[in-house]
Amino acid sequence: MYFYAARQPILDADKNLYAYELLFRDGVDNVFPDVDGDMATSRIIEGAQINFGLEDLTDGKPAFINFTLETIAKKYPSMMSPDTLVVELLETIQPGKRLLSEVQKLHEQGYTIALDDYEHKPVWKHFYPYISMIKIDLRSMSQDEVTSVLADLKAYPEITLLAEKVETLEEFEWCKSVGFTYFQGFFFSKPEMVKTKNLSPAQMTLAELLYETSNEDVNIPKITQVFERDINLSYKLLRYANSAAFSRVSEISTIKQAIIALGHLELKKFISLLFSTQANSSKPGELLKMSMVRARFCEQLALAEKSQDIGKAFLTGMMSLIDAILDETIEKVMEQLPLANEIKVALIEGEGKLAEFLKLAKAYERGDWDSEYEAEKALNLTDAKVPEIYASAVNWADEQISVLQNDSEF
Repeated sequence: MYFYAARQPILDADKNLYAYELLFRDGVDNVFPDVDGDMATSRIIEGAQINFGLEDLTDGKPAFINFTLETIAKKYPSMMSPDTLVVELLETIQPGKRLLSEVQKLHEQGYTIALDDYEHKPVWKHFYPYISMIKIDLRSMSQDEVTSVLADLKAYPEITLLAEKVETLEEFEWCKSVGFTYFQGFFFSKPEMVKTKNLSPAQMTLAELLYETSNEDVNIPKITQVFERDINLSYKLLRYANSAAFSRVSEISTIKQAIIALGHLELKKFISLLFSTQANSSKPGELLKMSMVRARFCEQLALAEKSQDIGKAFLTGMMSLIDAILDETIEKVMEQLPLANEIKVALIEGEGKLAEFLKLAKAYERGDWDSEYEAEKALNLTDAKVPEIYASAVNWADEQISVLQNDSEF
């Protein structure tokens, strides 16, 4: 599942970026979907706070988000800091005592409040002491009507004016001349689509387990507890622990037994394999296979180098293609995954011992033998049988892929 949103810049008179308005979308067409305002607000809040990250959507600038009366009454604005949010009152909201009470509360809490697509009615004067901004739609008023509204608002200099739907340079210059402070419209930029792939609840559970198993001191009770929250995951763990690959004498029947029997490294492999498989469901199988080859290769290089980071080396290799799998930058993916910091540094910055293992793996994949030799020297592995290690990793990945293909329930 993807989270879609459009963002449209709001600029000042010098065309410097001031903020973004976030607009809900449910697909790549970049038009507003046929859903009610409550749903649109709920989805944009969810996406900004959980799926994407507000700073990623707005580059650290304020976010203008439309709110209905119901979503304000449900305290949805309080899910975001007053420093990051401008609460836009939708033009469809009818001004009344209930709305005035909610606006007063938001004002007292420090939120910036804007009237969207403003209609000049006397009743709005009751709101002016709590309103910071009024947005005027140039497409819904003539210039004479706009001038008349601005004349009435001169008595309230604390209210900032924003011109919406500015479509020409002439309109921009005119708006500046009559007193608008901020500007928004297709003249500056059409709404820009942003997209991110949401991690499913099952993937988030696996991400939690990846973090727990990336620590050297494994917390078995906590890992057991996480598995027990997910029946499907528990079933897969028990099946894997009892599979023919381990030639068990007696059947393993509890989660704790399975975790102990598998051991730290095997458990980590199992979890990272499941995570990559789920994330890779709509991608070419070669991406998953390459991830597995890198994981095994890095793990075996760490063993040959007598490193203490064998498990982390495996995870580094397995996660090295997660950006391609999720169609997202590695930085954004790493923000969602609670992995050990050394792994994140290796994947994002290309630094540290784990990054050296990954460099060797990538050089070997490309057949870049000069780089491969330099990476071997950096790791003191010039005497190691690296070609055999790589061939072994390929065979291991093929075996794992075969297990997945032969057992569709895994």
